[in-house]
Amino acid sequence: MELRVLFNALVTRLLFVLHSLLAVWRVTEVKKEPKYWLLALINLLLCLETALTLKFNHGRGYKWFSPAIFIYLISIVPSLWFLELHPEIQFCSNKTDSIVQNNGNEDQHYNRTETSDNPLLEKALDLVNTLSAVCEPVWTLGLHQTFLLLLIIGRWLLPIGGEITRDQLSQLLLMFVGTAADLLEFTSETLEIENVRNNHVLVYAILAVWTWSMLQFPLDLAVQHVECGPSVSSKKVFRLLLCRHSADLWNIGISLFIQDGPFLVVRLILMGYFNVITQMLVFFTAKNILSVMLQLYRLAVLSLDFHASLQYQSNSRKGGVACCPCEPNNISLPPNNCDTDEKACASIPMEEAIPAECL
Repeated sequence: MELRVLFNALVTRLLFVLHSLLAVWRVTEVKKEPKYWLLALINLLLCLETALTLKFNHGRGYKWFSPAIFIYLISIVPSLWFLELHPEIQFCSNKTDSIVQNNGNEDQHYNRTETSDNPLLEKALDLVNTLSAVCEPVWTLGLHQTFLLLLIIGRWLLPIGGEITRDQLSQLLLMFVGTAADLLEFTSETLEIENVRNNHVLVYAILAVWTWSMLQFPLDLAVQHVECGPSVSSKKVFRLLLCRHSADLWNIGISLFIQDGPFLVVRLILMGYFNVITQMLVFFTAKNILSVMLQLYRLAVLSLDFHASLQYQSNSRKGGVACCPCEPNNISLPPNNCDTDEKACASIPMEEAIPAECL
């Protein structure tokens, strides 16, 4: 096992565990109940996954799916749900700045007397006191932001496995960066609206759709192609379309059914039924509409090109070219000296020149 692969695999999973524990700590601080520390037990699954990956896959990732990303999701998403649903942290108090200033003034003398010999410890205590007095919605927003950043950075640092290439990984990361802003606005900006926050059904619906959209991060389907097997023929149209344009179709499906489609439905309901209209909501609604329209246009273009290629190959088959779209043209003509040697040409059977399945 390469040292760099081992280092990246362990460091990435350690970052996932630390961030998940930070979110659980905030839940226990908000709820004032130690029982919420039980959420940290989910990280044991990540430890088990790490051991199995190091033993059986030598630290590298898997094809189509990333178990480490998925376990990180199920370890931190419940904590974010608890923070968003807590009724006492919906809006920031105007006393936050004064609390921070008062805490600093009250503890200044104590810190100087108790930690005068260790200035580093004094600065650490000041930082802890300041962070403890920060408004809780700011903490929740910070966890959302670092959550998305860690998903992208963690997917980048995790060792490549399966059949995914570095070029495909870069495409996947660019897709994640593009969707991160939409995901962040969907939870932070939308839930900050007072009419939305006071409606519990809307809050649950927004969090449910947001959780559903997170399932795109463990998947690598949008950049990996399915190879056409020898058994795939032009008669199996759907399988042939899937193996030819698998990455494009998965990308379209993720956009329509996981990302832009559900987000567009929720935002249209907010604007049309609940009369919630803000500048950012209108902008991202227009963005989702454009994304859905472009994905449908792309699907239509792929379908037309696919049927055109089938029609062309069907006509070529009648003219003696290869009969199967996935197979190369292996039909060879007799040598030119057949023009002078008719007996030699007559001895060549037709079955040897044309494959049996094309007859």
